Amino acid sequence: MYQFVTGPLAWLSFVIFFGGVICRAVLYIRGLDWQLDRVAYKEFFSYGMKGAIHSIRAWLTPFGTHSWRYYPFMTIAFFTFHAGLVITPILLQAHNIILKERFGICLFSISDKTADMLTIAMLIAGVFLILRRVMLPEVRILTTKYDYAVLAITMLPFLTGFLAAHNIGNYDFWVIVHVLCGEVMLIAIPFTKLSHFVLFFMSRAQIGMDFGIKRGGMKNPKGFAW
Repeated sequence: MYQFVTGPLAWLSFVIFFGGVICRAVLYIRGLDWQLDRVAYKEFFSYGMKGAIHSIRAWLTPFGTHSWRYYPFMTIAFFTFHAGLVITPILLQAHNIILKERFGICLFSISDKTADMLTIAMLIAGVFLILRRVMLPEVRILTTKYDYAVLAITMLPFLTGFLAAHNIGNYDFWVIVHVLCGEVMLIAIPFTKLSHFVLFFMSRAQIGMDFGIKRGGMKNPKGFAW
């Protein structure tokens, strides 16, 4: 079973993940209006890029925007959740050992203690995000079972990986479940809200370019038709 989930099933999940993400990115770009978006971005590319970089940088910086500062506890939970979500699987020593054995690639690795701290912090932040959806009426009214399923898909690989790493229960069982949960998350990314893994950068760049060019970023440019 382990050979199957780490072999053919793993390759299938990676193919779906990369293919799906590329497809979502292409569809996003193709969905931009030729007159309202693409023409302006092409003609005033330097202004647009300044706005895009500023927008992405501001939203990737804790408390870098008004919205982040307005909800400080939410901001802390959000960044803690995503820091653990991104850093842990990429820089985990065990993952890099497998990467080295399979592909001859070795990235910088964090210590197991650091990985544990990030995992625990990420899971606690995830619980906070769930409670937020349950307790706040303005968020609860917009929340469906789909949102809880997406959070579960995101958190389960970390919970099962933590249980396996610390030999809590049956190690072989938790390793297989951990790999399966990770593969489910990879497959789900292109088809769910998890696609913001890529679309966040594209949408923030588009909004940043829009403001950088058409909404006060440029001062009376010649030949500007909007």
